[in-house]
Amino acid sequence: MKQHDVTADRHGSRRQRFFGHGELRLVLLELLNRRASHGYELIKEIEGLTHGHYSPSPGVIYPTLELLQDQALVTIDIGEGGRKCIAISEEGRRVLDENRPQLDLIAQRLQAKQVGHALRKDPQMKRALENFKAVLDLRINHRPIDDAQLKKIITIIDRAAMAISRLE
Repeated sequence: MKQHDVTADRHGSRRQRFFGHGELRLVLLELLNRRASHGYELIKEIEGLTHGHYSPSPGVIYPTLELLQDQALVTIDIGEGGRKCIAISEEGRRVLDENRPQLDLIAQRLQAKQVGHALRKDPQMKRALENFKAVLDLRINHRPIDDAQLKKIITIIDRAAMAISRLE
């Protein structure tokens, strides 16, 4: 599954998709494995998991839930007030278990985005990170670079990471 899928938004600009193909289905199954829920609650839980970076629309969530129901991975019952209560099925649990490695990768990506989000709250850190990304982009993507130069850049990054990890 790709994590770098790019799609056009409603304004025609290109943006990176938050979840790769099939990943939203796995996330929904994982949330439903914890407890049965309603569609709106699932939207809010995903928004919380992504720290506000992604809130799936009802036009994404409900068709995905219907697909999961068609695949017998969830059950949807009409509860009080006509609200749909969605629960994972035994088949859904089996599929979730089979895809646990992929779900672990998704969790790692979410954690990495959380760390990046916290770092960017500090204006000086945000400036430093943006400067670092801009320099890398200019050096690697806009100029010819050979293997030796790339290796030097990687060594510099590794040394910087090591120095930061040793700070007290």
